[in-house]
Amino acid sequence: MNPNVQIIEEKLLSDNWYVLKKITFDYQNKSGEWQRQSREAYDRGNGAVILLYHPQNKTVILTRQFRMPTYVNGNETGMLIEACAGLLDKDNAEDCIRRETEEETGYRVSSVRKVFEAYMSPGSVTEILYFFVAEYEAAMKVNEGGGAEHEHENIEVLELPFDQALNMIKTGEIRDGKTIMLLQYAKLEGLI
Repeated sequence: MNPNVQIIEEKLLSDNWYVLKKITFDYQNKSGEWQRQSREAYDRGNGAVILLYHPQNKTVILTRQFRMPTYVNGNETGMLIEACAGLLDKDNAEDCIRRETEEETGYRVSSVRKVFEAYMSPGSVTEILYFFVAEYEAAMKVNEGGGAEHEHENIEVLELPFDQALNMIKTGEIRDGKTIMLLQYAKLEGLI
């Protein structure tokens, strides 16, 4: 633990969907002075995300679904194109992303490769996101995907040429941070 941080109080603000807390703490700055601060932290658990890619066909599998937070923040339709992702729940990251891949995209992948992990919004959200890539082929398609019905998911599966997906970042058609990071990773690493 960091000796320059002393948590004074944690106050539960909401436990509706996930957990929102107000944390009051003392922080010792570079000059040695202690300052009292408070921040809100939203704990929704950790997650995993994957980019499915086909190196010979030069395609990727992405999803499109409605995201309320984007809708209330200027996304006119609320629809967002994303890489397949999900919360870990009680799984480890690899098991989670295999399960989510099959539920959302319909592809059953066995070999996934973790490429990095990142805090996506560290100013207010506790989540660590584990990033994966995996090759896919038509024979891996075991169902239509679309998400888990009990989770009220309505997910459209998209198979796109890799170059088109990269261009969709420039045009603003892809604005999801985790998806942009994985597409750029694929480009930098020459996966496709």
